This record gives sequence, structure tokens and C-alpha cells, in this order.
Amino acid sequence: MLMSPLTPAPESGVADPAVTLPREIKVLVAAAFLIAIGFGIVAPVLPQFAQSFHVSVAAAAVVVSVFAFTRLLFAPLSGVLVERLGERRTYILGILIVAASSAACAFAQNYWQLLLFRGLGGIGSTMFTVSAMGLLIRLAPPQARGRVSSLYAGSFLLGNITGPAAGGLLAGFGLQLPFLVYAGALLLVALLVATQLPAVGAATGTGPARAKGAGPASGLARAKGAGPASGLEKPGQEPLLLRTALGVPAYRAVLTSSFANGWSAFGIRMALVPLFATAALGAGPEVAGISLAVFAIGTGVALMFSGKLADTWGRKPMILLGLAVNGVGMGVLGFTGDVFWFFAVSLVAGLGSGLMGPAQQATVADVIGNGRSGGKVLATFQMTSDFGAIIGPIAAGFLVDTFSYGVAFSMATAVSLVALLFWLPARETRR
Repeated sequence: MLMSPLTPAPESGVADPAVTLPREIKVLVAAAFLIAIGFGIVAPVLPQFAQSFHVSVAAAAVVVSVFAFTRLLFAPLSGVLVERLGERRTYILGILIVAASSAACAFAQNYWQLLLFRGLGGIGSTMFTVSAMGLLIRLAPPQARGRVSSLYAGSFLLGNITGPAAGGLLAGFGLQLPFLVYAGALLLVALLVATQLPAVGAATGTGPARAKGAGPASGLARAKGAGPASGLEKPGQEPLLLRTALGVPAYRAVLTSSFANGWSAFGIRMALVPLFATAALGAGPEVAGISLAVFAIGTGVALMFSGKLADTWGRKPMILLGLAVNGVGMGVLGFTGDVFWFFAVSLVAGLGSGLMGPAQQATVADVIGNGRSGGKVLATFQMTSDFGAIIGPIAAGFLVDTFSYGVAFSMATAVSLVALLFWLPARETRR
């Protein structure tokens, strides 16, 4: 059985659905849901709030990218803090930093203050994300790690579906309100973790103790923007060198499709779709929020069956299909002229993202294999998506200012096409 590269094989070898999850796991899942809702509340109004300072579309898009940039830049520091302060303290500290950053954004007096405050939030984001992964690894029973990973990822997806719609409605009462609501949600998370999640030590018996030096994120799937995983390395495992993986055509191809998905799903969708809804469709922020939720729903629907199809049809067909569907959807989105088609095409684009996601992770797992570790190989795969999320909004904003929204959205189609061309000659990795 091929495992996801971001989910370690259970020591028992067989997942047991009857295993009772520790209460602490449920606390972390609930916290993830609240965080995702808060992030989704801010997403549809952030670009519009930036433009309220009379800046260009490109400058507004930079406010979206700066969060991902600082999150990526400070990911190594988060690992150091986890080792010195512990997962729980680093988690709470990171949450409080993002809460303060969000509240400060609401009171920003100019564009540069907004950019600074939003960037500081990225530092806290990587702190609590890396800490959460470390806690999940330590607390999850070996037989239920996949189940825990699904619960945690599902809570984020559900929050991402609920949050944007709520954010669009709240924006009707002022663009500052969503930031204050987000800050309040994060304070609630900090209180929840501080009171309901006791300090976890290596000898608590609640989960497998992390080997000294193993790093804070050595197992479960890393949330978007957590920074490079510190490794799935276990003592005695031979690591797969990055240069060796780069010699495999399928791995090179999956890096391009990961970049394309980051550009489209995490970059342009978050930065350009809200602005397009207001400027091109003449719709309010609530429409922008609903469109982001519709995209997430499309992704969730695809995830219900795309993983199984990747194991039966193969990785390559699903990635090619996902790139084609997402690429066409994002390109058409820039030419929609009414709200109905705007929502419909958003749903299609989300389906494309969900079709390729599990197959991409499975491809990396095939390349690494069950008997080797591949921390650097996994980190490179994740970082390509982060780079796409950073560069995409900036490039798209420039294209809007220079040409039009249609050209900017079509660029996402072009990036998907390049990734598709890399995949055509690559060999199927499923055995």
C-alpha cells in the first residue's frame, strides 16, 4: 500500500478505526477550524482594504503575498523556537502574534502600515502551524495517524468554506470589522489551547515520543505555508538525496504542477478574485466571499474521490486532468460577465485543484519509497507551491494594471499548460 508522503506508516501496519483519539487531538482539530474560519473571513476583504489606500492592483496583491513570504522566510526559526520553548508555548505565542497583527491591520492608517502588520502575521502563522504538526505527531496513536491527518485537514477545509462567506457579509459593516473578528477568534483559540491542552512531554504516554533532533514537523501533512517539513527521517533509514529525486522526470514534473497549483489556488484566487468581483462584476464583498467558498467546495467535492482514482487510474492521469480543468477554469474566470457564471466557473476551478492534489502527494511518495526518508525532497515539493502563491498575485496584479483581468487570469492557464507539458513525457509512478 502506498502512503501519502506526508503521512508516516503506522508502526502496527494496519489502521484501526476503533482506536479512540486523545482529547488533545480534538482540541487541536477544533482550534484549526476556528483558525481557518478567521483566515477565510479576512481573505475576501484584504485586497479591497489595501486598495482603499488608493494603490494599484499589483500593490494590493503584494499584501496577500507578504503573508506567505514571511511565513516561508521564518519557517526555520519556528523549528528553533519549538525546540527551545516547546510545541505548546510556541503554538500559543504564534496565535497571539497573528491576533495582534490582525487587530493592527484594522487600525492601519496607510498602505505601508497594512503591509507591515500583515507581514508580521506570517511569522506567527508559521509558529503555530509547525507547533501544531509537532503536537499531532506526538499525540496521534500510531494506528490512527492517517485518520488524524484527515480530521485536521478536513477542519481547515470546512473553515475555509465557511469563513469567506461570513467575511463578505461582515465587510458590509466596514472593511475593518473582519480583521477584528479574526483577532477575536484567534484569542479564543489561544484560550482554548492554554486551558484544554496540557503541556505535553515526551513521557506523557499520550503518544509516541519524538526522537531528539527529529524536528517539529516530522510526520503529518503540513498545513499551507508551514514551512519545510523537518523530515520523515527515522534512525536507520537511508535518506533520498534531492539531486537523486531531481533525476526522476515525474518528480521534476510534480514540482511544476505544485507551483502551478500554488499560483492558481493559493495565489491568484486569494488576491485577484475578490478584486475582480468588485471591479469587473460590480458586486459587493459578499459575492467575493461566496466565490472563495464555492472554490473550496469544488475542491472538497473532488477530494472525496480523487485520492481513490489516483490509486486505481494512476497519478499521471489525475494530475493531467486536474491541471487541464483548473487551468481552463481560471482562464475563463477572468471573462465571466455575471455572478452566476462567476460562481459556476469558480466551482470548476476548485474541482481541478482537488483532482490533482492527492495524486501529486502520491507521486512524491512513489519517488521516495517506503524504505527511505526524504525530508528535503518533501520540503522542496512544498516550497514550490509556496513560491507559486507568492509570485502569482504579484505577477497577476501587474498584468491587471498593464492589460486587463482577462490577461491576468489567462496567465494561470499558461502556467498550468507549462506544468502539463512537463508531465506528458513523465512516466507513471504507481506500481
